[in-house]
Amino acid sequence: MSTIIDGISHIDSNELHEIIQDPANRTLIIDVREPHEYIGAHIPGIPLIPMGEIASYIHDLDKEREYVFVCRSGYRSLQVANYFKHFGFEQVHNYEGGMLNWEHEVTSGPENIITTFEPQKLERE
Repeated sequence: MSTIIDGISHIDSNELHEIIQDPANRTLIIDVREPHEYIGAHIPGIPLIPMGEIASYIHDLDKEREYVFVCRSGYRSLQVANYFKHFGFEQVHNYEGGMLNWEHEVTSGPENIITTFEPQKLERE
């Protein structure tokens, strides 16, 4: 069960893994690290929108959707979650501990780096 810290829901590795494994769960999971970090290792199928660029997409994103933000340690993703909350997104979660706590499959390479907004690229297959 998620924990609330500073008004933001935090989920752990097992909770995130359950979301990813459930094809009926349409929660959007977004990695907010820098491209070189993502290319080095990331959760398979999860798109990258770097923290410094995500603000330019906020008006294109659906406030009714649920979001989980991922970074290296959980700090940047918490800032992004707070930013989204500020703009009226109610269902936002921070992945607590970030990729440092990820105990499941990872892949490398530029799999899904978002450079222009295409909503279908945010969806898991």
